[in-house]
Amino acid sequence: YCCGIVISLEAKADGALPSRVIANSKPEVAVIMFATFTRTALTHTARGRCIDIQQQGRQQLYSYAVRSLASLERVECSDDSHFLLILGKPGGGKGTISGKVLKDMPNFHHLSSGDVLRHHVRECTAIGKEAKKYMNEGKLVPDELMVRLIMEDAHSVIDDGKSLLLDGFPRTLEQAAALDKALDVDLVINLDIPTETIVSRISDRWIHAPSGRVYSYSYKPPRVRGKDDETGEDLIQRDDDKPDCVRKRLTAYDEVTAPLVDFYEKKGVLKTFHGTMSDVIYPEVKDWLDEKLSHDHE
Repeated sequence: YCCGIVISLEAKADGALPSRVIANSKPEVAVIMFATFTRTALTHTARGRCIDIQQQGRQQLYSYAVRSLASLERVECSDDSHFLLILGKPGGGKGTISGKVLKDMPNFHHLSSGDVLRHHVRECTAIGKEAKKYMNEGKLVPDELMVRLIMEDAHSVIDDGKSLLLDGFPRTLEQAAALDKALDVDLVINLDIPTETIVSRISDRWIHAPSGRVYSYSYKPPRVRGKDDETGEDLIQRDDDKPDCVRKRLTAYDEVTAPLVDFYEKKGVLKTFHGTMSDVIYPEVKDWLDEKLSHDHE
């Protein structure tokens, strides 16, 4: 209740509108109380959300409440839909492997947590405004809010019968636990690339700062050493691409993100692939995915 207004919602995951609306006075502000029917939230079911319905109107208000409820319901894999996650150290080829999977398996839809966050903030959605408050204060967006952001987009993908390739989330054990309440990740690829291979690969990277062009002396060298091909200007190496900084980043990964391997291994959904080159590793990845996906049709 708020300002004498009571709204009773019977929201459904299929998007049905509330069946009862009781208004006792002028609808200036409504507080929507809704339940987060996830496995661990049963004792904390009431969540409050204030919305200015003078700005949004009742129909938009109802739709927001329904979407909020639906996005917090746990999504299980259907026979045709899967949720794929690729783990690995920074510079370990996750982007390359992801690109190959998306090319060979068009039923997978790429969902980047960073892209989703930027989209909602740019479009000034309700959930984007909530996230922007944390960002403006220089704080990390809370895990629960990131899960809600992902689920906003995940539902439309699943409704279309597609599978999801998650990128950039989860990064920590706490995030994985939060995501597990809402989404049943059933395929996890872990890329185990030697640290020194990654150090050599990243520290070999030089850039032309004004244009962002990237060079590597091992596989894409400039025509003239230390100079940009188009302008002839000097190339630089970013501080975080220098060997010592790379090693520190990889150590941080091992401390914070590596426990995800144990988390998904215990769930029985993870497969680790070892190697130094993505082109060599990927055929093994594809064979494993083909085997897993083929079980859908047996």
